[in-house]
Parts: sequence; structure tokens; C-alpha cells
Amino acid sequence: MNDHLVRILGNDGSLRAIAAATSELTRAICRRQGTDPTASVALGRLVTGTALMGALLKGDQHLALMIEGSGPLSRLHAETDAFGHLRGSVKNPLAGLPPKNDRFDVAGAIGRAGFLHVIKDLGLKEPYRGMVQLYTSEVAEDLAYYLTTSEQIPSTVGLGVNLDETFAVATAGGFLVQAMPGGDETLIPLLEERLRQLPPTTRLLGEGKSPLQILEQLFAGIPFTVQMETALEFRCNCSRSQVAAMLRGLGADEVRAMIEEDQGAKVTCEFCKQTYEFTADDLAALPQLEN
Repeated sequence: MNDHLVRILGNDGSLRAIAAATSELTRAICRRQGTDPTASVALGRLVTGTALMGALLKGDQHLALMIEGSGPLSRLHAETDAFGHLRGSVKNPLAGLPPKNDRFDVAGAIGRAGFLHVIKDLGLKEPYRGMVQLYTSEVAEDLAYYLTTSEQIPSTVGLGVNLDETFAVATAGGFLVQAMPGGDETLIPLLEERLRQLPPTTRLLGEGKSPLQILEQLFAGIPFTVQMETALEFRCNCSRSQVAAMLRGLGADEVRAMIEEDQGAKVTCEFCKQTYEFTADDLAALPQLEN
């Protein structure tokens, strides 16, 4: 099953839900980042959560989620646009932590103290920036806490990453369920009970169920309309021209120091790990140095 997400809305407007399969893009991102098992699970959860929240974007809007914690991973970052293109990175890809209670210690790898940052480029003069303290450092609960407290939309988030015997990503996916303002509150207890009984998303995906089938199981007997279905894939928008602009932004003095001390520069994209090389002549030809 190719990675994709589905967004639905209850016919009475009470409930909104999104479910996603993210196995391939999570695998691609973790492979590029060189993550160990615990880091793979943590980064995969954040990438999947970013995909779910990205389903609410429109047009040229963009979303970035970043977790900064006190644990060994230090910082995790994921970005998406409205078309399902995602990329992600982790500052330290080797958590180096053993399992805890037969589970990967994601909370320990992220750290109990830290912040979740949400940056939305909605096409306005300045991006929207939100921030909350980490709630449990398990990622799903942190995203639900942000949505419920900062955006005032009661939300439940489920995120899962399952690894195979070689510790590569086997399945990944998740769901987001939201109670919309002014909706029928009598449906909430029913949905809460179904969420408690719902098997892990990775198990359902591993059994071959699609994101829509997961939502149909969750919303059985609750009429809904499919609003959108979007393919998801890893894509990095870095380019040599962007890196050149970044180098120009460092200032003429620093660029001249690169020319004199290093005879050039190498810049590696934190997301796709593509390396861009600039010779001394390339740096000297940058517009600010030609003037």
C-alpha cells in the first residue's frame, strides 16, 4: 500500500478525522538520517504527526513541527506542504537507549523536559509560531496537548512505528480525531470507547487495512464524508541556489574567511544529506563579493 492520508468530516460537522499510512516515507527519512531503532520510532512518530496536521493546509501553506528535548536526540524536525511532501531530521540519530518495559524508550530519548514548536506559513507577512512544553514526550500525546490547549480543538492523536527484525521501518502510520466546536457532544463518549478498543495503527496497517478502512472501523454507524485523499512522499526542496543564498547571508567577511582558510565550502542538507560543494572561485563569484 502506497503512503497516503484520508481526511473525513462527520456529516453533522461534529467530528473531523485524518488517518495516514507513512511507512515508505518514514523508512526513507530514517535511512537518510542513519537513525538507531529508538530514534527511528521517535522521528517516525513526528513525521507521521506532521503529515496528519498537514492535511489541514491549503495552497502554498507549509507546516513545520520541531521537538527540542533534554534527551540524547536533542532536536527532531519535520516539515510538510499541502501536497503531502514531507522531510524530517534529527540532530543526534543515535539515542543509544535500551528498551524500557519491552518498548522503545522514546520519552527517554526525547527527554522529559523540552518544548514542542509549531510553525505554520499561512502566506501572511509572518509565520504563525506556537509552543508548548512537552506533555509526555511520547509525541502523540504532545501533539494532542498542543491542539487541545493552543488551538482549542479537543483532539486525540495515535502514532505508531513498527520495526522489522533488522530494525528497519516496517510499518508506520497514525490518526487524528477532533471534536469540532458546536458539535454533538453525545458522540464523544462513543468515540472515546472505540478509540480505547482500537488495535494499534501499525497492526491494522500490517494486516492490510487502509487509512480509510481504519476510519470506517472507528466511525461505524456515524455518517461521514471523505473530504480529501492525498499521496504522501519524501521530498526535499533544497537546491544549490538556496545554499548559495544561505552563504551570501553569512556576510562578506565570513565568506572571505572560507575562501582564505578553507579554499571553499561544503554544505550538507540536514534533511536529504545532499552535499553542495563550492570552490574558492564559486564563493568569490557570489554577488556580494563581486561588488
